[in-house]
Amino acid sequence: MKKLVVLTGAGVSAESGLKTFRDAGGLWEGHDVMEVASPEGWAANPKNVLEFYNQRREHALKAVPNRGHEILAELETWFDTVIITQNVDNLHEKAGSTRVLHLHGSLFQSRSTKDPNLIYDIEGSKLNWGDVCEKGSQLRPNIVWFGEMVPRMEEAADLARQADIFLVVGTSMVVYPAAGLIEYVRYDVPKYIVDPQIPDLPSHPDMFFIAEKASIGMKIVKQQLLEKYLA
Repeated sequence: MKKLVVLTGAGVSAESGLKTFRDAGGLWEGHDVMEVASPEGWAANPKNVLEFYNQRREHALKAVPNRGHEILAELETWFDTVIITQNVDNLHEKAGSTRVLHLHGSLFQSRSTKDPNLIYDIEGSKLNWGDVCEKGSQLRPNIVWFGEMVPRMEEAADLARQADIFLVVGTSMVVYPAAGLIEYVRYDVPKYIVDPQIPDLPSHPDMFFIAEKASIGMKIVKQQLLEKYLA
């Protein structure tokens, strides 16, 4: 089985009604991203940050995977598929994908503000002020904020190195370090880029650009992959 490594971004979830990362003008659902997605924002008003993510969690719980998510899950039938997502929702899992690495964390996890190794699943939609870890420290969303290290980046880079096929879906490729993952993929590995606005990337004979949203673009990619590798 060929190893298919997929990097997904906000464009995939946007089709399901979720804005999962940076919105136009530095806003995220009407909020200044630095107020709700930075250590400084947390220090200034943690209750506001908790409420912001409680609302995002409620939206994610109601959201339904779109055809892009579903096709990515279906590809596990024919390929050793692993998804590296910049999204913090659980729509890949809802669609049936079984191997998903959340590079920027998950809405459905909390972590200790004292010991970042203490991570807990969130039951339901609420993480409240006063919810503490086993060491008595306030819990925060297990989300990688601006200015913070990306703890699973090395794991993601290793997966990129292993890829026999690399697929990028619904990301502008401007948010680092995630955008740099393509640089870890071997030069001779076929690379498929799916997004309505194709990122500015150096092209070579094994790079294929599909200027479509995920739900349409993934139909095209699926057909091409099956014809190329399973015909």
